[in-house]
Amino acid sequence: MLIDSTVMAPGDRAEAIREVIWSSVVRVEITHQPDPRLIRTSGAIGCVGPLTVCSVRANATLVRRTPALARDDMEPSVFVGLQVTGSSMVVQDGREAVLRPGDLALYDTTRPYTLLNRDGIHQHFFRIPRAELALPEGMLKLATAVPFGRRDPLADLTATCLRRIARQQARAAASLGHGLEAAGRPGIELLRALITARLGDRRAALLAADETLCLRVMDYVRAHLGDHDLTPARVAACHHVSLRQLYKVLSRNGVHLGEWIRSQRLERCRAELASASARHRSIASVGYRWGFPNAAHFSRAFKRAYGITPGDWRALHASNGESPRLLDP
Repeated sequence: MLIDSTVMAPGDRAEAIREVIWSSVVRVEITHQPDPRLIRTSGAIGCVGPLTVCSVRANATLVRRTPALARDDMEPSVFVGLQVTGSSMVVQDGREAVLRPGDLALYDTTRPYTLLNRDGIHQHFFRIPRAELALPEGMLKLATAVPFGRRDPLADLTATCLRRIARQQARAAASLGHGLEAAGRPGIELLRALITARLGDRRAALLAADETLCLRVMDYVRAHLGDHDLTPARVAACHHVSLRQLYKVLSRNGVHLGEWIRSQRLERCRAELASASARHRSIASVGYRWGFPNAAHFSRAFKRAYGITPGDWRALHASNGESPRLLDP
């Protein structure tokens, strides 16, 4: 769902925006500009698996979930606010968290909260059912209205993951695209690890970090598939674990790192060779771009994986004009 107040009559804007947010995100009271002609709100709302993602830019100044609204029949959920530009404040449970670009803060829908936006709203909001986080209610209550800043490596990693989810969701909403359902899980797992680490529950933090390692490694590998030095040793070092621990965790999740990296690289090559925009590139250069420095080895690996040579695959799609959809398992 896309929001754009400029296509609404000024007198209808406040009520239309309230209706969209109430029906799709959460019931809150929103204080807009006194002059309805000055109300500006734009954004995208959608679901990524269990996450509801709301990316908004607006000149609203105050958002309140009142005690009465907090008693509605909405599924108990936690919101994560990720500040994009400007600053804002989250108030809940007697605490105040000031957010600056890149900072995160949590708030719970079962209790009143206030969002103060002196500079207007420019945030990504993520609604997560509390059951999906699977953390004790008491622990979550201690984590509300607490700033998680960019200087914390785990907070920065979590924010990066959530930011990417929001951007991809906005693009998907604009193009009516799909296929992001599985992307919400890494963000939730990272958030769980962040909360438990911040609250000092060492046992829970270690368990959460272990559970998210596979997701973090896969995300890292996808972002560096073109690096020719993408070795298991480098991956382990970047995630501050030993090679033995890395292999152990991946094995529990059914992932053989070397094979998975190769399959992901071949998928990128397969998609690029079928793309009309890459017809000017040689087959060897496509393979090199995605981590296959030896053209003969690339050709053999491609045929072994897909039963067709890279050249025949390109010719096939050049003749029928079709491009396969790139899939990430």
